[in-house]
Amino acid sequence: MAEHKGTQWAPVKPQLMLGIESSCDDTSIAVLRGNVFLSQFTAAQHIHAKYGGVVPEFASRAHQRHIVPVLHGALEQAGCRLEDIEGIAYTRGPGLHGSLLVGSAFARSLAWSLKVPMWPVHHMRAHVLAHWLEDANPPTGPMMALTVSGGHTQLVDTRSPWTLEVVGTTMDDAAGEAFDKVAKMIGLPYPGGPHVDRLAQEGNAEAFAFSAPKMNGLDFSFSGLKTSVLRTLERDGGQAMRREGWQADVCASLQYTIVKMLVSRLEQAADRFGRTAVAIQGGVSANSGLRAGVEALARRRGWSVHIPPFKYCTDNGAMIAMAGQFASMRQESGSLSDGPLPRWPMESNQT
Repeated sequence: MAEHKGTQWAPVKPQLMLGIESSCDDTSIAVLRGNVFLSQFTAAQHIHAKYGGVVPEFASRAHQRHIVPVLHGALEQAGCRLEDIEGIAYTRGPGLHGSLLVGSAFARSLAWSLKVPMWPVHHMRAHVLAHWLEDANPPTGPMMALTVSGGHTQLVDTRSPWTLEVVGTTMDDAAGEAFDKVAKMIGLPYPGGPHVDRLAQEGNAEAFAFSAPKMNGLDFSFSGLKTSVLRTLERDGGQAMRREGWQADVCASLQYTIVKMLVSRLEQAADRFGRTAVAIQGGVSANSGLRAGVEALARRRGWSVHIPPFKYCTDNGAMIAMAGQFASMRQESGSLSDGPLPRWPMESNQT
């Protein structure tokens, strides 16, 4: 695990690292020793379901209420004291400004008071680095990684824990947004992704033929897919919505289309860069259809595959702590003046 020197990676130092994640609406704090998971506490925010999406002001206020109790829970579960912590990693960006501000200010203040190093982490890089956690089947070589979440869809050529290059991204909406917005369109609660996944298993994936936008290169587009779903349901005066099981059929057809788009691009990218290992990560990597699709791809091509345990799929403190461990090996520490970066291009950061 770790620094890429020819074909050798040095082991992760067995220091006690605290990871603080607050980029959106979940407050999550984890403790690692090296790359060994000791604890993770997460406070979810359910108020946003009432509004059909995350309300930034409500999210930042909830982080303020949750962050101290979540810290205490993570330390208690890990069986350690605050004074035992040797480094603090936190999400600096990208994300919601108010949410990032709460987490980053708390982390920097805590690091200053404990006199330990602080490690500002790029949220999207951390999703990829979660694969190096001990119980996540750590990679042994380069891989093509597909990050799929509510706000991002990216193909990341991963040559080492420090050398990550975005080689494909979405030109409009992310795959997770497509799941959530279509779910809202057909009357499912927010967040819609898990509900779509559940209903898809009851539906007919061939019931509807939704148009998948064609993009050049390795980029994605999901905006047109949502329009295709809407126009299909409106056709013939909404006749499709009057038959039994129509929601499940929409979910199955939507999931089939999105998974096909994602898996085909992942295969194309792996071939282009000569990778024989593939990975998925991010909130949508919990989707059963996507997991099955990537596993089937790996079997068909004889590739190795990395799919994280469910606790590392959504935004979580463990991936932030893991990114902090790698940053500490390069001595890439932060300072008290490091403010949040809501729009932080991944290419500008090597943490």
